[in-house]
Amino acid sequence: MFSPLFTLALAAIGLLYLVPALVARATGRVGHVFGREAGSVDTFIPEFWARTLLSSLKKAHVFAAPGVVNRNYEGEINEAGDTVRINSVGRPTISTYTPNSTTITPEKLTTAQRALVIDQAKYFAFEIDDVDKRQVQGDVMAEGMTEAAYGLSDVADQYVEALIRAGVASANALGTIALATASPAAAYDNLLIPLKVALDEADVPQEGRYCVIPPWVHGRLLRDDRFVRADAAGGTGNGVQGNGAVGTAAGFSVRVSNNSVNTTGDDYSVAAGHPSAVSFAEQINKTEAYRPENSFSDAVKGLHLYGAKVVRPTAIATAVASKT
Repeated sequence: MFSPLFTLALAAIGLLYLVPALVARATGRVGHVFGREAGSVDTFIPEFWARTLLSSLKKAHVFAAPGVVNRNYEGEINEAGDTVRINSVGRPTISTYTPNSTTITPEKLTTAQRALVIDQAKYFAFEIDDVDKRQVQGDVMAEGMTEAAYGLSDVADQYVEALIRAGVASANALGTIALATASPAAAYDNLLIPLKVALDEADVPQEGRYCVIPPWVHGRLLRDDRFVRADAAGGTGNGVQGNGAVGTAAGFSVRVSNNSVNTTGDDYSVAAGHPSAVSFAEQINKTEAYRPENSFSDAVKGLHLYGAKVVRPTAIATAVASKT
């Protein structure tokens, strides 16, 4: 039997540890209890992670990347269903001026307004067990957020690719083009050049054009001297440049994406155009860190809101590239 004084001392020591633990659990502050370092929930700053996620998204995009779409009307996105208003102005009439004769009467410009609806809402949610976090080296939370960004980016890219393919002007949809394996020049001559001509004939600006191709078409282009050599390509050299960009050819910034859809058999979609054709807006609307009730873990969830609209269908050209 312990003496009453010894029992009282043990109880006091227990309270010194128990009370901070209960307070930490009740307030969500999980750090520095029983010698534990501050966990990711303690140090989680929603604004910082939202900015980091958005930056990672922009680096991972191909179809939704700057240079393929424009973000001119991104504005403030607060909730799913928000609408971004896109205003367009008609082209004024160009007339001949004769000195001392012509009376100039200004015309009223025609205007039109389109609505870009933020109708896509995607989320992620993952947790990291306290035990696993102790056993794994490195910042597991940061790595998880990076993977979440790439996952969100992949889904958004597929959305924009489908929008571009469906929104192209019918005259610029070139149909199926066979790229014979035996002909190294086929991808350049039979695919890129016709896409270029279609955009030329639609008065699409030369500067800033893109072409997104599947990896196997890139492989075919690598067999063509005009794509590989910097002097033959008329550029500064072709290599990986970010957002899937791998070089320049036929006036295009050429980008590679696995989201170039396999339409049927060995046929794959190819899209070319100008950033003015598609407006895209996105926002990491919410990021929250929390401690799940039914586990000993840190968890984080985030909401990605976005939408896109084809505003200039004639500034897009598409084709279906066939391996055979």
